[in-house]
Amino acid sequence: MLVAFISDIHGNLPALEAALTDARVRGAEKIYCAGDLTGYGPFPGEVCRVLAGEKITSIIGNYDAKVIATLHRSADLKESLKPGKWKILEWACRHIDDDAQRFLSSLPSLHRETLAGRFELLMVHGSPVSVDDAIYPSITPYGLKKKLAGARLDILVCGHTHIPFARRVAGALVVNCGSAGLPVDGDPRPAYALVQMEPGKPPSARIIRFDYPKAGLFRAIERSSLPRGLSAEFSEGNKKREMP
Repeated sequence: MLVAFISDIHGNLPALEAALTDARVRGAEKIYCAGDLTGYGPFPGEVCRVLAGEKITSIIGNYDAKVIATLHRSADLKESLKPGKWKILEWACRHIDDDAQRFLSSLPSLHRETLAGRFELLMVHGSPVSVDDAIYPSITPYGLKKKLAGARLDILVCGHTHIPFARRVAGALVVNCGSAGLPVDGDPRPAYALVQMEPGKPPSARIIRFDYPKAGLFRAIERSSLPRGLSAEFSEGNKKREMP
């Protein structure tokens, strides 16, 4: 069984469409999304509609939670954010219709499933601790066990950091699928993860980097009131600001 995991699309519809196509061409039987559908990119509502329409199992990300919170109590969050970040967040909120709002609001904070009839999966956005916590490639067995708090699983999938990796830690396959829309590690190609499960073998994973047509993304940013500097961040794959 081959399964794809995407995360951190951040309103980048062309990249999402390319990721879904690439995963299916490679033989993925199912596709999951580990959150952060919205923010920064000019297509937050469209990304929600694609994932909802294709019934892709998804969870909420930290940015998605900020969008929902802003829609209900914007004054509170505005005071806590820098003006530039507030502008991007507020723009995303204004460009999500009622259906997309309902979809985001319905997303759980984690997903558990038994894959291939035997492998226990836990998919989170940040870590099992919280949606804002993070798992980096340097995670140690001790650190992972603390985050799991005694939970036993075979596959842990996360996102949030935009730093993709896959390695075995403390008996579990830990997969950060990176960002399918806004890479920050210097490689302008977005990333997602493929997890392979075969009888008699432990699960394995690999990170896939892919390219996509960026012209439509840049035109949409240019036509919007989003900061023009976002185009450079999407095209260069460099982190020039603190990710929220």
